[in-house]
Amino acid sequence: MEFINRPYAPAGGFAASNLINIDDFPEAETNYVLDLAEYYARFLKAGKLPPARLAGKTQINLFFEDSTRTNLSFELAGRRLGADVLSVPVAASSVNKGESLIDTTQTLVAMGAHALIVRHREPRVHDELAKRIACPVINAGDGVREHPTQALLDAATIRSVYGTLKGLVIAICGDVKHSRVAASGAVLFSRLGAEVRFVGPAHLMPAPYQMPQARRFDTLADGIAGADIVMALRMQFERMEEGGKDAATGYFETYGLTHDTLKLAKPDARVMHPGPMNRGVEIDGALADDERRSLILKQVFYGVATRMAVLDALITKGAAF
Repeated sequence: MEFINRPYAPAGGFAASNLINIDDFPEAETNYVLDLAEYYARFLKAGKLPPARLAGKTQINLFFEDSTRTNLSFELAGRRLGADVLSVPVAASSVNKGESLIDTTQTLVAMGAHALIVRHREPRVHDELAKRIACPVINAGDGVREHPTQALLDAATIRSVYGTLKGLVIAICGDVKHSRVAASGAVLFSRLGAEVRFVGPAHLMPAPYQMPQARRFDTLADGIAGADIVMALRMQFERMEEGGKDAATGYFETYGLTHDTLKLAKPDARVMHPGPMNRGVEIDGALADDERRSLILKQVFYGVATRMAVLDALITKGAAF
């Protein structure tokens, strides 16, 4: 397998300093990162070590919300590129002794961090951090607002199957209102030329002025008709008002993705899910596990490759290989 066809950095170098919002990566930077993700995916598929582009660099993961996929994939991504990776145990950190988040992150950067990956429930925290520290800040999820690396890895996954997002119909189904995945994905997928739809009951839709890129449908049949990709979203019970679990009552019968309901989409439509899944709530287990129709494990795989690309691009600023 050929590994030498590396993507060219954007003219003038990699302009972005942080990845807090999906719009922090302009078109050239987005395409560079997606091409770089595919480059690294070739190494991962072949079981070969990629260039140790981040040898001597230090990456710090600081997660204030529970995470398995995102946290571990960032850790693997940094290690694959040769970085020293530290995951801060927030429960035992000085934040719980009253230290401010700014002081904590400034301390970490003073120790030699070259990138700080932060997940936090509060919106705009990352913007404040970026103003106060001198290394790239990468948003690993903030409340219901943004999850930019998830959008990028989903785009990389789709490109690996279809070659492009241009002209595709992507239906995002379920709890859009509380989903940072939908928020970042709708912006990026639209910018890459896809038609984005939101599908679900009115009480799980965002306000009309939010995420205007997507058309909205309140029936599964209309929403996924002609769709190339149907993405199920997890019910974000922890972000709902009291009694939010009632939102799941009858949901699967009306909006759940199964082999039968997927027949409403294109004949070769694929399903996605950012995880973790609530089987039997958003998606049937048999469909999620169907390798012919499901891209869910491919999303996990591209999570590592894409985060490798993001770390490389931001830390090296697109320097030549």
